[in-house]
Amino acid sequence: MTKFEVGAYAVITDKKDRVLLSHRRDLDIWNLPGGHVEKGELPTEAAIRETREETGLKIKIKDLVGVYKKSRINRFDFVFLGKVKSGKLKKSKAADKHRFFKLKKIPKNTLPKHKGRILDAAQDNNKPVVYRQKTISARRLLKKLKK
Repeated sequence: MTKFEVGAYAVITDKKDRVLLSHRRDLDIWNLPGGHVEKGELPTEAAIRETREETGLKIKIKDLVGVYKKSRINRFDFVFLGKVKSGKLKKSKAADKHRFFKLKKIPKNTLPKHKGRILDAAQDNNKPVVYRQKTISARRLLKKLKK
C-alpha cells in the first residue's frame, strides 16, 4: 500500500491585503505558516494549529485555496484562506520572524511553491485549484540566489 503524507497551510492577509510569511530558523527561507496533519486531525484543524504554534495567531478558516500534489514525493498539501481572530505575532521553534508582505514585494527567498499558492489565493476565482506543483526545492533556490 502506498503511503501519503498530508500537509496544511494558511494564506493569511491583513486589512491592507498583505500576506503573512514566516522566516524559517533552519534555512534563509520565507514560507506560509503550516505543516504536517497529525493522526486524526482534519487539514483545517492542522492549518489552525500550525499557525498558532508557529506565529501565535489564532485564525478562522474562510475558504479552500487548493490541494497541491508535490511532484517528487507522495504528499498532498491543503491550502486555506485564513483570517486572524486573535493573538500577537511571536517567534517559535520553527520561525524566527514573521511579516506581512504586499504581493509585489514578496521576498525572492520565499519557497516557490508557496509563492504559487499565494498567487492562487489572490486570484479569488471562488474555485479551489487542484494540481501537481513542480518547483525547485528550498536549497536549490538558495543556491540560485547566491549566484
